[in-house]
Amino acid sequence: MSKHVVVLKGGWSAEREVSLTSGAAVAKALRQQNFQVTEVDATPEIARVLTELKPDVVFNALHGRWGEDGCLQGLLEIMNIPYTHSGVMASAVAMNKPLAKKIFRNGGIPCAPDCIVNRAELFERDPLPRPFVVKPCNEGSSVGVVIVTSDYNLVSDQSGPWQDSGDLMAESYLPGRELTVSVMDGKALTVTELKPHAGFYDYEAKYQDGKTDHIIPAELDGKMLEQIMSLAEKAHKVIGCRGVSRSDFRLDDGADGDNIPYILEINTQPGMTPLSLVPEQARHCGMTFGQLVCWMVEDASCGR
Repeated sequence: MSKHVVVLKGGWSAEREVSLTSGAAVAKALRQQNFQVTEVDATPEIARVLTELKPDVVFNALHGRWGEDGCLQGLLEIMNIPYTHSGVMASAVAMNKPLAKKIFRNGGIPCAPDCIVNRAELFERDPLPRPFVVKPCNEGSSVGVVIVTSDYNLVSDQSGPWQDSGDLMAESYLPGRELTVSVMDGKALTVTELKPHAGFYDYEAKYQDGKTDHIIPAELDGKMLEQIMSLAEKAHKVIGCRGVSRSDFRLDDGADGDNIPYILEINTQPGMTPLSLVPEQARHCGMTFGQLVCWMVEDASCGR
């Protein structure tokens, strides 16, 4: 009898809509791979729902807080249900951007200078020389990210979920190329360069078709490709990830650049939408979407 897989999607984070799309794509592919699949739009009643469904595996397609930050992972550990992606500690650490950056630095992975600032203090004075980036400490998909340029008026901008955060991370703005690397079972797949048609690689650029060009593999020399892939593998390891992760980098390799790849963040539950980067890189390496999600289900575990 085929495994019964519950695909958790939706939820109540700021990334709900992306998660619904990811979950639907995963569920369709798993059914095509002959798994018994139940799709569940997660609510705070998820423990009761899982008790009733009795799945063999949970495919965690949730994004953002509660589903990606160790909370759900802890529940699944208590219930002894194998689940995809990283465990409790790696999930919690990766979602805490300041803590993750400390671990990256200790592991020899270059990061941009940053500091933690209270939202009220941010309106009083700049925490870093402009340009700098302001982001919530525990959101994904570029939710709430603002680039503060020389003419940006922080006081007048009352938009964005970052306004609802108490403490924020301010980070020196890094010019250059936007690069991303998927890591599967500890091995990097390839490097993709992301070229948004306007602005930076924000939430809209990530999830609206035609907003960003994906160059795969990135047009870099072999030595730099190997270096960035090696850094992604190291990030996956030092955070303690399992299964699939994706690390994002900035590289200024222009005439005045320092030619150093800086890690921006690591995603322990990267998107699985039709525009998502992990399926695209897996396809580039000869793996279909169905094969990818099947591997993730077979890799699911509990207690490690």
